[in-house]
Amino acid sequence: MAKKLSEMTLEELWHLFPIYLTEHNDKWDTWYNEEYQRLCAFLPNTKMRINHIGSTAIKNIWAKPIIDILAEIPLENDINNVKDLIVLNGYICMAENAQGISFNKGYTENGFAEKVFHLHLRYWGNNDELYFRDYMNSNPVIAKEYEKLKLSLWKPYKYNRDGYTNAKHEFISKYTQKAKDEYKGRYL
Repeated sequence: MAKKLSEMTLEELWHLFPIYLTEHNDKWDTWYNEEYQRLCAFLPNTKMRINHIGSTAIKNIWAKPIIDILAEIPLENDINNVKDLIVLNGYICMAENAQGISFNKGYTENGFAEKVFHLHLRYWGNNDELYFRDYMNSNPVIAKEYEKLKLSLWKPYKYNRDGYTNAKHEFISKYTQKAKDEYKGRYL
């Protein structure tokens, strides 16, 4: 009998769910839109803002086939109440910190499901990923530089998600700041 995900070590999880990249796939937008509709059906009817983020939201670059979704809630909402709704609707809570709560869906004891989602729940305004996404989509040459960086990191960090993420940090920070300077206040 296979171990439950909750019983696995981080190393076991990284081997079961290695980093792999694929060419951009137009169905990622469809998957996001379907999940967006699903989220809207059970999340509170507030001024919540939900967006497709991450590399699958950047046109024409290779990416991990995981749909990242950012859900921002107003400060007056209780994040724990929203967390409970998300968990009740099939997501697994992966991490909580001062920035927000991260969830995933599509991870099984046998590896990835066909559709995999990472949901990032945060308070309104904690949304640097929106700026980065927009900048990459507006600057395809720089997006290809990002793709090249990702491809160079893929194999060395295949079983180390933290290392992969950390190795991209400088690039992402640089272009997020450029985007915030260029798109002043777009997502306030």
